[in-house]
Amino acid sequence: MMKFIDGLMQYHFLQNALITAVVIGIVSGAVGCFIILRSMSLMGDAISHAVLPGVALSFILGINFFVGAIVFGLLASFIITFIKENSVVKGDTAIGITFSSFLALGIILIGLANSSTDLFHILFGNILAVQDSDKWITIGVSTLVFALIILFFKELLLTSFDPVLAKSMGMDVSFYHYLLMGILTLVSVTAMQSVGTILIVAMLITPAATAYLFASSLKNMICLASGLGAFTSVLGLFLGYTFNIAAGSSIVLTSTIIFFISFFLSSKQIIPQKHFRKKTL
Repeated sequence: MMKFIDGLMQYHFLQNALITAVVIGIVSGAVGCFIILRSMSLMGDAISHAVLPGVALSFILGINFFVGAIVFGLLASFIITFIKENSVVKGDTAIGITFSSFLALGIILIGLANSSTDLFHILFGNILAVQDSDKWITIGVSTLVFALIILFFKELLLTSFDPVLAKSMGMDVSFYHYLLMGILTLVSVTAMQSVGTILIVAMLITPAATAYLFASSLKNMICLASGLGAFTSVLGLFLGYTFNIAAGSSIVLTSTIIFFISFFLSSKQIIPQKHFRKKTL
């Protein structure tokens, strides 16, 4: 513990890593709640991988990787939704087709980019290498995401729980779907620096799933998921720095362990209930 605290006092890179990890943990937890309620976990996985060719292309063109990643993430979400809504092909099939094709394109572009070290960090994360500019971009994007969630909270709530009712009330359900996809893309891009594209979906889903086991309302779920995201980010970074292991992977595994502990403690999980019914029959 003292090694980590001393490092925070002495090293600017560790301070950047802590702030960035906490911010990403908070915003990922909040957005993950909507993803879970809409049963769109696979969509989060697809978009997190679909940004890879955008990142590679950004390196080739010499522009900020945020630009390419966001463009390709939004393009992937549009293609998936378009295929699902305009054919008999189901959503998971559309996700599989788009995900695999974008991933293949990303691998090809990685070979052309000739920047394997930087792209390795994008794939697997390197939170300890976050620069001041990256930290401020992450804070800015996260602030924008929370502003959008607060501004459209009621609409996102209704379209998540009952899209048919929302449509009957005159709401543009498609608009809020694409809005959420845009938010998801922004979060996926910002989370690349901490856990990489491979593990982004865990940051989005696991804290929100843990919160879902205990929360009784969406507001409570978002608050709990954001808190868990921040806590696991700090704990995972502490373990990664102290024991010299991958910080991104430590964050994800810490979050997973907390989920399984919560799973067996939560009154919502059904295993003890089934066991109790068998004993009483």
